[in-house]
Amino acid sequence: MHEGKAMRSIHALLLVTTILSLTATAGVAQSAATGENPVAAPQKTYTVPAGTKVLLQLRSAIDTRSAKPGDGVYLASTFPVVVGNRVMIPAGVYVQGVVDRVARAGRIKGRAQLDMHFTSIIFPNGTVVEIPGMVNSLPGATKQTVKNDGEGTIEQAGDKGRNVGKVAEIAVPTGATIGTIGGLNSNHPIVGGLAGAGAGLAAAGLASLFTRGADVDIPNGAQVEMVLQRPLILQEENLASAGSASAPPPLVPAENQPKPMEKPRHVRMMCPPGGLGCD
Repeated sequence: MHEGKAMRSIHALLLVTTILSLTATAGVAQSAATGENPVAAPQKTYTVPAGTKVLLQLRSAIDTRSAKPGDGVYLASTFPVVVGNRVMIPAGVYVQGVVDRVARAGRIKGRAQLDMHFTSIIFPNGTVVEIPGMVNSLPGATKQTVKNDGEGTIEQAGDKGRNVGKVAEIAVPTGATIGTIGGLNSNHPIVGGLAGAGAGLAAAGLASLFTRGADVDIPNGAQVEMVLQRPLILQEENLASAGSASAPPPLVPAENQPKPMEKPRHVRMMCPPGGLGCD
């Protein structure tokens, strides 16, 4: 009696196992027939926070004389970006941007300006990621500044005064000489020279009205600092080395390193006014 119940339980268990096996096999066959892929495990992601600055080097010169909206801008990173203990953007990655607006300097007022933004970053293994970046500064530039207008507008320093000065260097002596020669004919060389100098200055002023201000001119190799306007999301495949399926190892600080020396402090000396070596 008990043996019969046991046999029936075994047969029922075998039947359930067979049904489950057939169901799984049918599901795999259906996925293969429809071309569906099994669900893959989600990749681990990494975040480079908004406000992160990336130092780049320009690989193609830009100037407002020839640039047009839509032109490409090509750069490469010169210093790695580290978040936590992992390199997120290594040195040497390529960055591409685009020119948005070009404004040449006016003849009377207005300075040359150029707007551009960054569009994508190409990692060493060939993966491409869109980047929300804009120009933050131009390290080392002396004739261009970046306006804090939310667009990263690059503006050229004005030089109309220098242009007027150069024209005056030529116009004043030339006008004075011509006026003096004319004054000799009328027996008034001094009056003629002063009148000629005045005419030269007037000519310099007129010439400045027809002279444009300087153009934005950023040479190849110039430093450009990019700032991320929004967080940059990277995946494991972006951080993997070229020809490798695994991400690069994290950075581990070396042990037993000497601490940096403190900066020397300037000691103010109190001494009688006019004393040597005193503030």
